[in-house]
Amino acid sequence: MLRLPEAYRSLFKRPFGTLYGSVGELLPQLEGRPVYAVGDVVTHNLLTAGVVPDITIIDGHTMRTPCNRSPLLLMRWVTVKNPPGTITTDLEDAIEEVVGDPPAVIFVEGEEDLAVIPLVLAAPDGAAVLYGQPEEGVVLRLVDATAKQAAASMLKVFVRE
Repeated sequence: MLRLPEAYRSLFKRPFGTLYGSVGELLPQLEGRPVYAVGDVVTHNLLTAGVVPDITIIDGHTMRTPCNRSPLLLMRWVTVKNPPGTITTDLEDAIEEVVGDPPAVIFVEGEEDLAVIPLVLAAPDGAAVLYGQPEEGVVLRLVDATAKQAAASMLKVFVRE
């Protein structure tokens, strides 16, 4: 398991991609791409806009409060445990599995906030990864070599336990 030390948490509060005020603003950039969503609200907003993500990673919460907008998607569900502030091997393995065989939902018992990092690393070039930026909007990260390098650099501050 990888744990994010408290001293580095502020680094992960900045958007890891382009910040938009709403999902509606970025819809044109999703056309023709695999769409991967991290978060219950982002997934709900994509579905409301008529976009069904190829992969969804949710935990049934938004900002650590139970989310009444958790989607009921009719696709394969994989459940993993992932405590707050960590990236478990189970989460990484589940991401690899569903990226190789979409569509799927990964339901996280714990917290899915840091799943964006291994998801960008596993995603094919050209994929669109979206996640919520609390109180600000939605972040879109288009996957390419630069995105993968940035994600790999982010992992370097984690401690393996």
